[in-house]
This record gives sequence, structure tokens and C-alpha cells, in this order.
Amino acid sequence: MADRTLRGSGISFQSLESEEGVEFAERQETVYDCPDGHTTILPFALEAEVPEIWQCRCGLLAILRDAAAPQLPKPKRPRSHWDMLLERRTIDELEELLAEQLGILRARRTAGTLVGV
Repeated sequence: MADRTLRGSGISFQSLESEEGVEFAERQETVYDCPDGHTTILPFALEAEVPEIWQCRCGLLAILRDAAAPQLPKPKRPRSHWDMLLERRTIDELEELLAEQLGILRARRTAGTLVGV
């Protein structure tokens, strides 16, 4: 058990690497405003293409401050069960299945009345 223990500095301590000789990219701060009043500040490299829309922490789309109003993407309409059904079958096929199932139900109903149930 003692062979597996870590010796020296703890795992959560500072890194032993230094930032000496490292050149950081020049940055610009961009500000995004949310319709709910939230403000998000993000750093981007000067060469980076800054997006006009950013998703806020609340889930809404925040717009870049001091930018022209961008074209917001249209929200997707969720597919209903009916939409998915129409992807698999035509209206004629559905009407044929309905008539078949109604015929089965009517046959059960008339068979039940003949037996005396």
C-alpha cells in the first residue's frame, strides 16, 4: 500500500512549468448582450473571426455589441408524430389501414352481439 503513495508536491498545487519565453497572441475583448439583460465578455485573438451571435448562459442568443443586427436563424419546428408518420406512409395507405382496422373492430362487435355477450 505504501508503494503506491505519491511523494512530493500534491496534485492540486501549482504547476512547476513557467510562462517564461511564451508569447501570447494579442487579444481583443468582445461584448455580447442578451435579450434578458445579461452581458458576456469573451477574449478573442486579433486575427480570429468574431461571431455576431453567441449563446448566452441562459440559453438565448446574445448579439455582438455595436454590430449591425444579424440575421437570426429561424427556430426549427419540432417534428410531430404525424409528420414522422407521413414520412413513412402516404395518406392513401393510411386510409386503407384505417378501413382495415375499422372492419376488424366492427366484425368483433357484430360477433359479440350474435353470441349474446
